[in-house]
Amino acid sequence: MPVWHQPDIDMTNDPLLQGKKIILGISGGIAAYKAAYLVRLFKQAGAEVKVTGTRNAFAFITKVTLESLSQNKVYDEVFGQANDYTTEHVALTDWGDVFVVAPATANIIGKYASGIADDALSTSLLAFDKAVFLAPAMNVKMYAHFSVQKNLSALKQHGVHIIEPAEGFLACGYEGKGRMEEPGEIFRMVSSYLKYREKTLAGKHVMVTAGPTMEDIDPVRFVGNHSSGQMGYSLAQELIDRGANVTLVSGPANLPPIPGANLVKVRTATEMYDACMQVYPEVDAVIMAAAVADYSPAKQSKKIKKEQSGDAINITLFPTKDILKAMGERKGKQVLAGFALETDNEEENAIKKLQSKNLDFIVLNSPNDPGSGFMHPTNKITIIDNKLEIFRYPLKNKQDVAVDIADTLEKHLDV
Repeated sequence: MPVWHQPDIDMTNDPLLQGKKIILGISGGIAAYKAAYLVRLFKQAGAEVKVTGTRNAFAFITKVTLESLSQNKVYDEVFGQANDYTTEHVALTDWGDVFVVAPATANIIGKYASGIADDALSTSLLAFDKAVFLAPAMNVKMYAHFSVQKNLSALKQHGVHIIEPAEGFLACGYEGKGRMEEPGEIFRMVSSYLKYREKTLAGKHVMVTAGPTMEDIDPVRFVGNHSSGQMGYSLAQELIDRGANVTLVSGPANLPPIPGANLVKVRTATEMYDACMQVYPEVDAVIMAAAVADYSPAKQSKKIKKEQSGDAINITLFPTKDILKAMGERKGKQVLAGFALETDNEEENAIKKLQSKNLDFIVLNSPNDPGSGFMHPTNKITIIDNKLEIFRYPLKNKQDVAVDIADTLEKHLDV
């Protein structure tokens, strides 16, 4: 009988965070007041924190507050008289293990993406050569502006971790996407990264599949689905961050490549089957996040013409090869995980898939949950393992969901 568990998400007082050095950058937005909570979370976990910020940031939160909580002085001027060095921005970045900017306004995002350094925060950012996390916070129209999105996309491609803003009521009176993610979620993302810098998956080869497949009807038309590939790509990035050797088998996805991943591009279910089965004997684990078509049309050699009579046409569909089932039948020491997108009898159907395909665990999600499923930056999942233990998680950014799935994979790999 399935057993339900509440996932453990308390990461305070974690010995792996003891002595980690956090640089917290604050830019001038109303969400700056939340930085105080973020400082406290890291301090409670045993990390050291130093704060830098723009001049406007300290119109929203005082230096005294931040210095009291961090137990370190605030760096707010490039040539301040209180600086220990004339190159304080360089000394600060040599000290830090990770740089977190929360809130990150459109202004500081633009400066960082364009290489502009004209204040304490921007000079520190450009001098920092380790992991950077940005938590954008701004008006919904500003966040959606093409220049902001272009800058965020460019930063992502260069390995900057973007903590997606939440949707909700904004201080400007608008409602929509632009509210800085809550300090607890930022803390969890950064803490996970710092913990897994220990490279817990070093030496492990993991195959991840992502995106949709396109099944041709004729030379110009195809049957597909709404998968964006975001979940699989987020998983690949998380596993690489933990030291894994990752092969990413991806259907058509309009996403930047994941640095360090061995990307295998495919288009159809047959191509994905062939690619997966070729790599499968070499891997330690597989996470099948792709939305592979269950059926493929009998392909026509010529374009189907629209008849003048307007009569309906029939398209014959044939089942595609079941990749998960084939891997389950051939499974040796590999850990095998799949996804189930269900709209009714969700957990019951997911358990059937788990058992029939010889999986170690399955990740269930449903488009019935707002913000979950295809074409969303967020997902709400339930993980069911082969002992029928059930772990339900709240709605999270897909980067955070990838952390939960990777944690589960590590338990099954016994690392």
